[in-house]
Amino acid sequence: MLPDRMSGSERSDRCVLLTGPMGAGKSRVGRALAKRLAFRFIDTDAEIEKTAGMKIAEIFAREGEASFRKRERAVLEALPSRRCVVALGGGAVASAENRLVLREKGRLVWLDARPETIVERIGAASERPLLAGLDRGVREPAADLHRRERGHHTEQTPRDPRREVDGHEQEREQRPAQLRIRAALREE
Repeated sequence: MLPDRMSGSERSDRCVLLTGPMGAGKSRVGRALAKRLAFRFIDTDAEIEKTAGMKIAEIFAREGEASFRKRERAVLEALPSRRCVVALGGGAVASAENRLVLREKGRLVWLDARPETIVERIGAASERPLLAGLDRGVREPAADLHRRERGHHTEQTPRDPRREVDGHEQEREQRPAQLRIRAALREE
């Protein structure tokens, strides 16, 4: 059934797909929100590691990014479309094909953080393959990656009306989701 033709209860049971740049807090927020909604929590990076039998950084080192993205796509296609909160990998929405898959799986919600906060959170980043081995000064281009990923999210939902909140565009329909996320984090 298409998202626009779902009943209210079917819409409220749809998965919440958290996207945003690495270090935005998708896993932390996802766990708290899933607990509050009594939904299953899924971290796509953890699912990839489980099926591959190795860490993400190891997949990148041994097989390269293309292999990782192929594994990521398989995990996205296998996601349920009801009663789960999903923390997507930082680059999951970069592919137009992935965005089409995600549109059918649930409601995409962009989590954001200031670029300097992201740089602080990712720290040494040895487990983050796209930043591994880079010193802190080189990581400052995370702001560019942040803007690029944010553009992919905007492309995902071009028909939604936009407004500014705290200096960032937000979807009007996401306001209730923002309130649930904030409440879940306060209870954590």
